[in-house]
Amino acid sequence: MNLHTDRPHPARVYDYLLGGKDNFAADREAAQKGLQANPDSRIPPRENRLFLRRAVRFLAEQGIDQFLDIGTGIPSPPNVHHVAQGINPAARIVYVDNDPIVLAHARALLTSDPQGRTDYIDADLRDVDSILGSPVLRDTLDLNRPVGLLLIAILHFIGDDDDPRAIVERLLAALPSGSYLAMSHLTGDFRPEAWGKIAEVYRKQGVTMQVRPRPEIERFFDGLELVDPGVRILPSWRPDLGEPTDPQPSEAQVSVYGAVARKP
Repeated sequence: MNLHTDRPHPARVYDYLLGGKDNFAADREAAQKGLQANPDSRIPPRENRLFLRRAVRFLAEQGIDQFLDIGTGIPSPPNVHHVAQGINPAARIVYVDNDPIVLAHARALLTSDPQGRTDYIDADLRDVDSILGSPVLRDTLDLNRPVGLLLIAILHFIGDDDDPRAIVERLLAALPSGSYLAMSHLTGDFRPEAWGKIAEVYRKQGVTMQVRPRPEIERFFDGLELVDPGVRILPSWRPDLGEPTDPQPSEAQVSVYGAVARKP
């Protein structure tokens, strides 16, 4: 298992910013440089985790009992299955990531309620065929029934050259009507200079980061029915579904849009 410890990986940088211990010197160096460019860099990962839990809770309450979580990251309970199976113990979840250290911790993602099921696929979001063609996916989820597709804090690591909108469209095309997309994405709308510097830190270490303006993020939801309140800075998306954040961060501090939308 090659962990590529000589260069940062988004999942491990994210882990470090959340206060985790599953990271290496290159990850910590990238995170520290990011913090120098934007001292609030710990806030987006925290708000992403809170948004993920609220979005899963919302979807489970709508009757969604199957989830495909791509870009899972290093386990930080409560994970998707904890939230979903807390509402419906029979919920099924497939986690997807391409970092060997996440794979090494996959057992923490497989602690399913006996009535439900969780599985893990080692794959890159850009390789849609390997995800959709995985026997694990087909064995765990019934793609003839609605699925909650979770793309949380991952699409800003996909550059335009890899056509992220086409990736999302292909994933959604494989899911039936009534499925949902829950997505969050970094933006430079509020602090373009700071996020530009952070993106440069990542680029110099071989990691793509592309923050996008709101109109580009909204286009990921084309053809879908946005759930109220639409595309919002994370803490403003259905805060009633989670625990209040105190103190409430500003939009500029968060700099991440999120939304949930239904496939008609």
